[in-house]
Amino acid sequence: MENTQAIKLVDKILKNLDETGINTDTLIDDIKELRVYAIEAKVPLLVKVLRYTYEHIEEHDSFLIPILDDEPLDEEEDGAEEGNDASPEESLSYLIALVKNLNNKGNLSDLKEYKELLMAY
Repeated sequence: MENTQAIKLVDKILKNLDETGINTDTLIDDIKELRVYAIEAKVPLLVKVLRYTYEHIEEHDSFLIPILDDEPLDEEEDGAEEGNDASPEESLSYLIALVKNLNNKGNLSDLKEYKELLMAY
């Protein structure tokens, strides 16, 4: 995202996640505010993902979507998916960090995958 205020908000969210975990009081408001920047930037995928994210957190008081696997081929070697070991905070931090660089095709692909996971949950 190009907006410096949005980037500052992303940094604030990530810092709060590191320090206090998923504190629904401030986190939901911050994600809603970040969504406004996504609307202004005209990024419909991000708008939806952020809405699904805060609705999911409101409903479950946590972020229950596992972090995306970078290397799906490793599953056979160690017998388990890497992403299942990540905490809800780590998965949410990864999703929020994707917002910083929407020009990266990998980030957009991951946002699409999070959207599908949130819709299916």
